[in-house]
Amino acid sequence: MDHVTRIYQKYSFQHRFKTFKSAIVKGNFLKSLRPDELVTALDDVSFTVKKGLTFGVIGENGSGKSTLLKVITGIAKPTSGRIKVDGKISALIELGAGFHPEISGRENIYINGIMLGLSKKEITTKFDDIVRFAELEDFIDAPVKTYSSGMHMRLGFSIAINVNPDILLIDEVLAVGDASFVPKCLDRIDDFRRRKKTILFVSHDLSTVEKICDQVIWLKHGKIQTMGEPKRVVDAYLQDVTEKQEQDFEKRQQKVEEEVTYSEDRRENRWGKREIEIKKVRLLSEEGQEKHVFRPDEGMVVALDVMAYSKITDFVFGIGIFNSQGICCYGTNTHLEELQPHSIEGEGKILFRVARLNLINGTYYLDVAVHKKDGYPYDYHRNLYSFMITSSSKDVGIARPEHSWKFSEKIKILPTEKT
Repeated sequence: MDHVTRIYQKYSFQHRFKTFKSAIVKGNFLKSLRPDELVTALDDVSFTVKKGLTFGVIGENGSGKSTLLKVITGIAKPTSGRIKVDGKISALIELGAGFHPEISGRENIYINGIMLGLSKKEITTKFDDIVRFAELEDFIDAPVKTYSSGMHMRLGFSIAINVNPDILLIDEVLAVGDASFVPKCLDRIDDFRRRKKTILFVSHDLSTVEKICDQVIWLKHGKIQTMGEPKRVVDAYLQDVTEKQEQDFEKRQQKVEEEVTYSEDRRENRWGKREIEIKKVRLLSEEGQEKHVFRPDEGMVVALDVMAYSKITDFVFGIGIFNSQGICCYGTNTHLEELQPHSIEGEGKILFRVARLNLINGTYYLDVAVHKKDGYPYDYHRNLYSFMITSSSKDVGIARPEHSWKFSEKIKILPTEKT
């Protein structure tokens, strides 16, 4: 692929039926094609995939991944640049693409096989293998419009791999696969790799990308950000995603704080006469950088700036962590932990440090407070601060306790790789 650019014409709602002729007649041709209505899906993209490699493509939605595969297969033409493909391509790009919904799966197999360059005799030879792999023996004569998304994926994947292509292109369609079928797909992909077939693999499943790919490119806004060894590229992408999540989260948090500040119901989120006042609350990384997006295995520091307007000897500092359903995940204070107060006067700082958060994916809220031993509140902040936990783990509940699995020798478990 040599300096490939693909530009789409974007029409606004009022221009959606506009034609070249109508634009000329109305005299607004240039206005109708103004640059802000053009979308650059691919922007000067160049790379070479060596024969026999499994090549991964990652990036957020709208980054140009699917467009890249479409120009490689010829479904879309590049606006500029050149593409050279050496070998027969079989592509699984869009769910149900190439299937006629009104006719049966059997008929669609023959139609798709012919489109991929097979003769009717060759399709007949492979037909039973296609149906068996797709697990559609009981549905092959039903109209494709009656198929579920998983059945669509199984049939499309089975056709794509059984035509014995030189190059296999796979888009995100595996994401809709049945839990029992996806391992079969990955096993067949491994078989293609062993036979030195070339594979282009687009996926949001980064652990699978790292596991099966020899090289990876990261696309962002149609441009290649970096290309190379899978672990390095995936880590760079994840760092960028985390930074974006951090920025978005900070904007939402700022908006919430502004709404609370100007809300008539502010008293419901903060109360107390503030003999000791919590002046500022910050969430920090273990290195002291302010942040709001954490991984489960990361630590967090809650930093409090406080002010006591006179000398006080009865005081307790407390922290509570709540999930988005309002369930308390953890709460503690200096009195529960038998830290005896002596005195506080003037400005002070408190650091509450958690070595590992061990929480599941989600948004969490903090209560911070300073009060007397008997509970009398000096300053109580309810759910005014929040943070996000993000990871590839799919566990449920509230927390992620440290754990491991062990099986006796007659129980066979296949190893997996995690990011």
